[in-house]
Amino acid sequence: MADSERLTAPGCWAACTSFSRTRKGFLLFAEIILCLVILICFSTSTSGYSFLSVIEMIFAAIFFVVYMCDLHTKIQIINWPWSDFFRTLVAAILYLITSIVVLVERGNGSKIAAGALGLCAAGLFGYDAYITFPLRQQRHTAAPTDPADGPV
Repeated sequence: MADSERLTAPGCWAACTSFSRTRKGFLLFAEIILCLVILICFSTSTSGYSFLSVIEMIFAAIFFVVYMCDLHTKIQIINWPWSDFFRTLVAAILYLITSIVVLVERGNGSKIAAGALGLCAAGLFGYDAYITFPLRQQRHTAAPTDPADGPV
């Protein structure tokens, strides 16, 4: 049992490190870390806003694992590009609203830091939504033409 775990562990680690080097992997990893830092800042000042950070960190971790293990190609009942797009779009909007409310309230230093980092998170999630927009990724191909068709 221990030998089989050792054999699969390097494969899992290689998959994790190879995915985290991609643009999508880096963005998801940055989202997880930024949500964790915002959660720490909110938990020291006001715990009422920490729910958003917890939920988005969990969703980002789920999508990180799904993309890392190539589950998006195996589980085709879910449209992963659209799910990821809506996740990031909703997160960007909610972080923007929450950060503006927190910065307008003015609190202690950690609350202001959480608001500023929330604006950064809104930008990060917005950029992620932009690059994952499924219709943007579809390439237009030229219409086939028949060379035998000449002027009539």
